[in-house]
Amino acid sequence: MSDTSSEEQLLEFLYACPVGLIECDATGEIGMMNPHAMQHLLPLAGPRDPGNLFAAFEQHAPELRSLAAAFAPATGRICDGHRIFVDLGARRHAAPAKVLACTLVKLGPNRLMATLADISQQVVQEERLRQANTWFATMLDGVNDYAALTITPDGRIESADACFTRQTGHPAADVIGRDLTDILNTDAPGGDLRLDEQLVIATREGWHLQEGWQQRADGERYWCQRLVVARSGPDDLRPSGFSVVLRDVPRGGEAAEDMRRLLTCDHLTGASNRRYFGQVMERELTHWRELRQSLSLVVMDLDHFKTVNDTYGHPVGDTLLCRVADACKLLLPPRGIFARLGGEEFGVLLPRYAKDQAVLLAEQMRTTIAALEVETPSGPLTVTASLGCATLDEADGSIDALIALADKRLYAAKHAGRNQVCHRQACAA
Repeated sequence: MSDTSSEEQLLEFLYACPVGLIECDATGEIGMMNPHAMQHLLPLAGPRDPGNLFAAFEQHAPELRSLAAAFAPATGRICDGHRIFVDLGARRHAAPAKVLACTLVKLGPNRLMATLADISQQVVQEERLRQANTWFATMLDGVNDYAALTITPDGRIESADACFTRQTGHPAADVIGRDLTDILNTDAPGGDLRLDEQLVIATREGWHLQEGWQQRADGERYWCQRLVVARSGPDDLRPSGFSVVLRDVPRGGEAAEDMRRLLTCDHLTGASNRRYFGQVMERELTHWRELRQSLSLVVMDLDHFKTVNDTYGHPVGDTLLCRVADACKLLLPPRGIFARLGGEEFGVLLPRYAKDQAVLLAEQMRTTIAALEVETPSGPLTVTASLGCATLDEADGSIDALIALADKRLYAAKHAGRNQVCHRQACAA
């Protein structure tokens, strides 16, 4: 292409194209890529070679190299819309921050063309549709009862059917005009969104689905799936109200509850285990992205605990761990999660807790632990704890960075003399 105007037009196209375009040779060495491709590729490469397509994707899509190498024809499409799930935090079981669609075409024996497009929102919508399809497909399967009601934009009940009375025990006539949150116990432990937060998501997305423990009028708990659907308003800017469907879904009895405890709780202390703690953190990260609600993390380590085990024996150490866990769990807010992360290390996840609230709770835990006594043949045993506190806002929305920051402050508390809470860059000795 020798014509200058044609070259200029090609460059204009490359720069304006909303899709990432990359030309490379058979080994992945990049000869040309447009700015849109750079935006996708450079953050992924990290310490690897950003000038090589396969090297840049080595962590996130190592299969691209083998797909290209295994493609025998002289020309043709190697892959079409191949999905690459990107996690810039490099956490193995975390929800990906981005999903890219990659199409790779072989133009000649030593020439490849790749396109990259961000389809993250499309994947989110697909997941929501799959969730909705599953929900509606099982509407009549394994359900004891389902109730329908309508609420105003601020959550007050406008109407409720007879099934609502059968399911919840609240007479429909008695709940008209009342706030649905006052009728249903919607803020139980476990991380469920409040009703007002569900309405925010339903307003933006059209609907929101959540399930969890619910409470009937007589206090009985049951497993409930709740679908909130926004009704179109006259100006289509804000909904005129919401339709709510409540499903009473049977769950297993004691055996299922025992299995749940086995999978989510630490066998010694009864606190949440590390795996469940990580799952809740991922769920709360999603809530943070949707609603930007506060999320704080406190990490705690018992001081000189190895000396306790060496001096008094592991049974006494185990008793001390259980006493600490029991005392701290009593201080938790309804949505708080207290977990044993390993040995004498614990974590506290505090949704909707700003930093000052988290620091106050951490101080309460510190003083409570220092006041504990465990009787031993050698006399009363006491222990202290060092704590580090951080918020997701400080970590720019990264769970990895949040954990690292809280750990850094924990060790700062230890280095400053132990038995204290550190919530900033440096702690006073």
